[in-house]
Amino acid sequence: MLGPSRSRATIEEENGKSSQTQPASIRRLRIAMISDFFFPNVGGVEGHIYMVSQQLLRRGHKVIVITHAYPPHRTGIRWLPNGLKVYYVPYEVLARQDTLPNFFSLLPLYRQILFRERIELVHGHQALSSMAHEGILHARSMGIRAVFTDHSLFGFADAASIMTNKLLKFVLSDVEHVVCVSHTGKENTVLRAAVDPKDVSVIPNAVVASDFTPDPSAPQPGRITIVVLSRLVYRKGVDLLIAAIPRICAQ
Repeated sequence: MLGPSRSRATIEEENGKSSQTQPASIRRLRIAMISDFFFPNVGGVEGHIYMVSQQLLRRGHKVIVITHAYPPHRTGIRWLPNGLKVYYVPYEVLARQDTLPNFFSLLPLYRQILFRERIELVHGHQALSSMAHEGILHARSMGIRAVFTDHSLFGFADAASIMTNKLLKFVLSDVEHVVCVSHTGKENTVLRAAVDPKDVSVIPNAVVASDFTPDPSAPQPGRITIVVLSRLVYRKGVDLLIAAIPRICAQ
């Protein structure tokens, strides 16, 4: 059993720090990223969480990731580069790595993780993530601040979008801030969740250009190079790419 919770001032005094002597610009935070979507699954949300966590670690913050297990090999606690601690909790997956929403079965273990790591800020990712919604709700019930990043666009007419939008409106009614990855995404989220636009920021997805620089020593004059930036899955149009490649190469 965990002992009684301690105040932020008590924790800072034990660590030799005081919020009164530390400038706000360099104050270190203890952050928990939570989402159904993380490595070893591959995707944009997974990569986004990993890279943001790495940059926060480089700035001196403490960061952990909470996601569901990928049995039988990826369960329990794992460590990724630069001290990124990942909790793979035993949570049932419904479809496409999304867990079954139930709101309460995650709470006992989730509460222990937050207290053990002395988390000060919970950051949920993706509107379709049940763990993100539950994590934000439970964090707020414990007095922990929460923010949310919306990574996708959703409609307003189909049944799935209507249910997702209602849930999103409920969850985002009590968060510190919302982040969207594009201005179009911000407009979409503001309409879907009925949040104040002043509480929503746009932080575009970034590409590290140095990771995609071609070899300048091997130019091929007269040959056109086509680059496709996409995940190789059906809903991203990989079937169209497969059909187009032979025709392009034939020309």
